[in-house]
Amino acid sequence: VQLQASGGGLVQAGGSLRLSCAASGRTFSNYHIGWFRQAPTKEREFVAAISGSGRSTYAADSVRGRFTISRDNAKNTVYLQMNSLKPEDTAAYSCAARFSLGGTRVADLQTEADYPYWGQGTHVTVSS
Repeated sequence: VQLQASGGGLVQAGGSLRLSCAASGRTFSNYHIGWFRQAPTKEREFVAAISGSGRSTYAADSVRGRFTISRDNAKNTVYLQMNSLKPEDTAAYSCAARFSLGGTRVADLQTEADYPYWGQGTHVTVSS
């Protein structure tokens, strides 16, 4: 599966952005999707994940209540709605995919090693 993230940009603190992760190549609903981010000089960190069906989601503590992950399998796209943005949300955001096996909880898929397929990132800059 091939992935492409988009939707990044410059926004003021308190503002909102919606990122998109478009997929091609395989049956999209067979894949769990995760969002990760990497700020300058920091390690990549998990942001949120969604199951292939879209029925199950999980978000990191740092973004829970502000960011919402969703998907439209008919459009082969996963979204990350980011509200109440903070300067510390500034990072390159990437989406990643993992083939969905029965019984795997998306809450357990929080490391880079959990996702074999990666797309290029999109940059988000939040000004104070």
